[in-house]
Amino acid sequence: MRLQLVTTHDPQPDYLDLPLRQPLAEWTHLGLVEFPIGIHRHVVRFVELEQGLFALKELPGRLADREFSLLRHLAEEGVPVVEVLGVISERGDDLEDILITRHLEFSLPFRFLFARSGISSLRESIVDSIAVLLAQLHLVGFFWGDCSLSNTLFRRDAGALAAWVVDTETGELHDQLSPGQRELDLDIAQMNIFGGLLDLEASGRLPSDIDPTEVVENLANRYGQLWEELTAEQSVEFAQRHLIDARLARLNELGFDTTEVSITTGEDGSQIRFRPAVVEAGHHARELERLTGLRLLENQARRMLNDVRSYGAWLARRDGLELPEAVVAYRWLNEIFEPAIDAIPPDLRDRRSPGELFHEILFHRDALQSMLQADVSVEAAAVDYASEALPTSVGERSLIEAD
Repeated sequence: MRLQLVTTHDPQPDYLDLPLRQPLAEWTHLGLVEFPIGIHRHVVRFVELEQGLFALKELPGRLADREFSLLRHLAEEGVPVVEVLGVISERGDDLEDILITRHLEFSLPFRFLFARSGISSLRESIVDSIAVLLAQLHLVGFFWGDCSLSNTLFRRDAGALAAWVVDTETGELHDQLSPGQRELDLDIAQMNIFGGLLDLEASGRLPSDIDPTEVVENLANRYGQLWEELTAEQSVEFAQRHLIDARLARLNELGFDTTEVSITTGEDGSQIRFRPAVVEAGHHARELERLTGLRLLENQARRMLNDVRSYGAWLARRDGLELPEAVVAYRWLNEIFEPAIDAIPPDLRDRRSPGELFHEILFHRDALQSMLQADVSVEAAAVDYASEALPTSVGERSLIEAD
């Protein structure tokens, strides 16, 4: 038996304790967990070990090695994909290899989003999150070839959703995708998502106000608008160079950094042609990590940065002195963020990720202030939120109840 692992500083689970010489479908290991995962070509099982929850997929060795490499490459490119940990091969008796990935904590399978009441606002974010994910993949030259609701996981991101790639088995890596390849990938996504919604409709679990045709049309429109903003060449008059700065600011607001641009001038110098050449997602997340060390999702980071700036402005008014940005961020982390999270009882902290918890605490504080017509501290809002709102929510760290 051969075990190929990604080396990390974290303790490695003892995979050799698993019944690796048996077909994955026949396992009866005590750590097996039932998990709503949708439709897959290969057997996929989830196992709970001391180090966490892991997904095991049984597939031919060539495909396992290929997916192992693609997932690692996409992670290095900053694309949101599940963390790949290793491949187990040479199991004997003509058994296929096993690809090991770590379960994405606080992720929401699409069936959960449609099965539960009270989260209709999140369903509206599915289209946006998949459009952003496809754009990120296409920017790094990756043709997914099988975008579907089953192959995507979603996480709460400041009241919206962020999407993660789960399965790259059909993917292809290129230096750059042609318009035809991007269009084909989008067509496949529309077809698969349409089919997934029809399956939900047939089982009576699709809300009546959701039209599958409208959903896939919105996906195409949203992707097209986003791709145009990210990559299109723009021609401006020399005297209107400020429009270039406005374009860069819009990209930042969308959560993308432009690390390289292409600028050319016309023969008479009266016009400038501008095009983003290298675009990377995660603008606000990188900025927040630089200031505080927190690694959060993009919308969460945008929300936190706004709160850091508001706190800095409040300190300046109170003390009559403007502090450097790094000092404000340090004080915000120690005086606002950490006390708010610490105010949540430990047995309730698995309901949301820390970034989402803080976002919902801020939302709860705003509601309290509006109701009381008075200022409410973030820590006081956290205590009230933990007693009034959080206990009725579902724990989402490992959403493992069977669908």
